[in-house]
Amino acid sequence: MQNDTAQQGLKPKSLGVSDIVFFVIAAAAPLGATLGAGPVVFAMGGAGAPGIYLIASLVLLLFAIGFAAMSRHVISAGGFAELVSHGLGRPAGNAAGGIALLAYIAMLAGIYGQFAAFGAELSSSFAGMQVDWRIVALLIIGLVGVFGYLDVKVSAKVLGVLMIFEILILVIFDVAVIAQTDIGKLSWNGFLPSQVFTPGLGVALMFAFCCFVGFESTTLYGEEAKNPNRTVPLATYVAIAIIGIFYTLTTWSIGLAYANSDVQAIAGADMVNFVFNANTQYVGTLSTEVMKLLVVSSVFAVLLSFHNALSRYLFALARSHFVPKPLSRVHPKHASPHVASVTLSIATVLVVGAFMVANSDPIQHLYMWMVGLGTLAILALQTLGAAAVVGFTVKTKKCSSWQGVIAPTLGGGGLAFAVFLAVKNFNELTGTKEGLATYLPWLVLVAAVLGLLNGYRAKDKLHATHAAS
Repeated sequence: MQNDTAQQGLKPKSLGVSDIVFFVIAAAAPLGATLGAGPVVFAMGGAGAPGIYLIASLVLLLFAIGFAAMSRHVISAGGFAELVSHGLGRPAGNAAGGIALLAYIAMLAGIYGQFAAFGAELSSSFAGMQVDWRIVALLIIGLVGVFGYLDVKVSAKVLGVLMIFEILILVIFDVAVIAQTDIGKLSWNGFLPSQVFTPGLGVALMFAFCCFVGFESTTLYGEEAKNPNRTVPLATYVAIAIIGIFYTLTTWSIGLAYANSDVQAIAGADMVNFVFNANTQYVGTLSTEVMKLLVVSSVFAVLLSFHNALSRYLFALARSHFVPKPLSRVHPKHASPHVASVTLSIATVLVVGAFMVANSDPIQHLYMWMVGLGTLAILALQTLGAAAVVGFTVKTKKCSSWQGVIAPTLGGGGLAFAVFLAVKNFNELTGTKEGLATYLPWLVLVAAVLGLLNGYRAKDKLHATHAAS
């Protein structure tokens, strides 16, 4: 009888606020984002980078106010698909489901390419072994799949440890820079409108938004939260606050480190070593070597977080027949969506395998193309989510005017602008100005239409099932 019960749903009351926050912050990859997107924000936005991150933080915080309020009333592993259904209707929810699947599969596949490239380079630098990135990719897909199969608490503990280390190494850098800077030279110029609102603001802001991707996954763990009505909203606020403060503080510290130089020119000239060089100057060579190692663990944390999130999406969508019903099965011992997890691992191998067969570059093609597409899709999904909060509030009156209408409208407007920037500057996001990659934004619309059409099929299937029972 116990096993039958366990197979009906995910493990309830297994995740607290800190566990969910670990998943979310791991998905944002503070260290990986600082080393990857940070230099781009400086190269495009110049000294105003800290202010640009602050703008992105405030826009997402406004969105999160409504997002968290609505999540108190809609508790499901279906995430945005379920929220949009409640706020804008089932057809819109089905479209959101299609976009969500595209977004997370693309992000997951792209980040596997990043890890494979970093892993191969690490093996060569530290062990003197030349390993093909394809082998690294297949090995890490298998390892992440194992964690996705097990109890979610195992992943939460691993992510907690990895997150602490990657944040700690950057906090050490921040403290070292501030401590070694004369009080009279602590400059706040990076937040001045004259520094922030420059010609490169559009592209810089787009990359800043990229660094927050993943925070919206808090709702995916609602069914496993100890107290969903409190845990999910609180985890959302805590995650946004930590990520926003962290990025703003770290970019401000980087700006201080290059205060006597043309930070925009330096970032543009050597994006790979931009942060490493500053860290070596203020903290030391050993710290920089440790930082290079932690970049790999940071990317692994992202993979683990996204894999768990998407497994729960598939699990929830299977319950409504949006995807094959067997994906809603739960492991009798681990209470994990193990069928969805294994299916996702296979799907990932197929996507990444296509780039392997095409002999593509893991960074220039697999990572840049897929993460660019995934970022655009998630921004579109968040914009739909903001509209859904307003729709839900108008229909049910369950959220206050500030939480349910004003804040999400302001946040949604900012997110819609980010979508516009992502489409307009998609070549900058993917690093490709011609060829197949330039058509990738259309896949978001295609995913929405397919999701909408699939929803009607799922509705008929669900009615047939109920009739038979």
